[in-house]
Amino acid sequence: MTAGRRAAVAAGVVGAVGMAGLVVAGPVLTRVLARTERRMNPVGPGVLPPVSDRAAALHATLRIADLHADSLLWGRDLLRRGDRGHVDVPRMVEGNVALQVFSMPVKTPRNLNIERNVPTSDDVTLIALARHWPPATWRSLTARVLELSASAHRFEAASGGAFRLLKTRADLAAYLADRTANPSLTAGILSIEGAHALDDDPANVDVVAHAGIRMISPSHFFDTVFGGSAHGVAQGGLTDLGREMIRRMEAHGVILDVAHASAATIDDALTVATRPIVASHTGVRGVCDNARNLSDAHLEGIAATGGVIGIGFWDTASGGVEPSWIARSVAYAIERVGVDHVGLGSDWDGAVQVPFDAAGLAHLTDALLDVGLDEAAIRAVMGENTLRVLGETLP
Repeated sequence: MTAGRRAAVAAGVVGAVGMAGLVVAGPVLTRVLARTERRMNPVGPGVLPPVSDRAAALHATLRIADLHADSLLWGRDLLRRGDRGHVDVPRMVEGNVALQVFSMPVKTPRNLNIERNVPTSDDVTLIALARHWPPATWRSLTARVLELSASAHRFEAASGGAFRLLKTRADLAAYLADRTANPSLTAGILSIEGAHALDDDPANVDVVAHAGIRMISPSHFFDTVFGGSAHGVAQGGLTDLGREMIRRMEAHGVILDVAHASAATIDDALTVATRPIVASHTGVRGVCDNARNLSDAHLEGIAATGGVIGIGFWDTASGGVEPSWIARSVAYAIERVGVDHVGLGSDWDGAVQVPFDAAGLAHLTDALLDVGLDEAAIRAVMGENTLRVLGETLP
C-alpha cells in the first residue's frame, strides 16, 4: 500500500465501531471495509480510449507477470469478478495476466506519508477485526502472514486448478507448460511487505517460507529491526538481524525485495545479497523525483545482481495518472539499465488510483508501443524478465 489513503481506512472503521458498538462491530466493519476499498482503490480518472488492434494482438501472445498487489488484504473472493478493487482471477484472465505476486502488508501506521513515519499505530489491526481474523493476529504479525497465506491457499483449493500458488522452480515450469495449452490458467506467488511481519525474529523466515512466502522486503513505511525505510525516521541500513534474515531467505529461495527500503539499506543489500534482488513496485527519480523512487545508481545496482525493477502504476511512482506515464518510466529504466531488468510492479489494490485494473492491462502494451519499444522489449518488460528471475531464485 502507498501513503495518504490508508488514513481513511482507520477513520471509517473507527467510526463504525463508535456507532455500532463491539457487539455488532464485525458485520458493520465488514461493510465499512468494502466501502473503504471501493474508495481507496479506484480506477481512473477517466475512460481510456480503445486499445489499438496491433497492441491487442501482441498482448494476447504475452506471458505477463506483475510483482506486487495487495489484494489478499481486503477480504474479497478473488475467484469471482469483483466490482471494486483491481485484481481477481477473472480479471487476470481477461487481462492475460499469467502470474501475480500477492503481497501482505500486515502493519501500517496512521497518517502515512513518503517522508517520515513511526510504528506506534496500526491500521491493519482494524482490518483484522473487520475480517474476523483469529485473536492471535491481534498480537502477532507473523500470525497475520499465516492467516493471509491460508486464505490464498483456500482460493487455490477452491479454484479447481484454475489458480495455482507457485513455490518452486518446478511449480513454475509445470505451470507455464500447462498454460501454453490452456491460457485461462492463472498463478500467484506470495510475498511480505515489510519484515516487521517476522515479529522481529529472523528465525521466522523459516516459518513463513514453510507457509509459501517467496519474497520479503526489509521494511515498508517505517524502520524495522532489520533495516531502514525510505519513509522512516532514522532511515539507516541493514542491521545484523537484517543480514541474518537475508542469509536465511537465500537458503530458502526467498527473494529479497528492496521496495520502500532506505538508500542505506539498498546499498547494504547490494553488498550482502548473493542472488538477484527485485524492487517489486517503485518508480524512477529520473522521471518522478521523490523519496519513494529509485536513483539511477540503485537502478544500476539492482540490475547488476541480475534482478528486476517493477515499475509502479500510480502517480507517485510513475509521475502521472495515464498509461503513458508508466510507459515513460519503463523507457527511462530501460535506457539506464537495459531491457532485461525492467518489469511490472503495479501496486494494484494498494490504496492507490491506477489507470486500469488487471483486465485492462492491454492499455499498457499500447502505451509501450507508443513510446517506441519493439515487441521483444515489450515481452521482456511485461513478464519474461520477472519469470526469468523467479526461475533462477525459487527453491
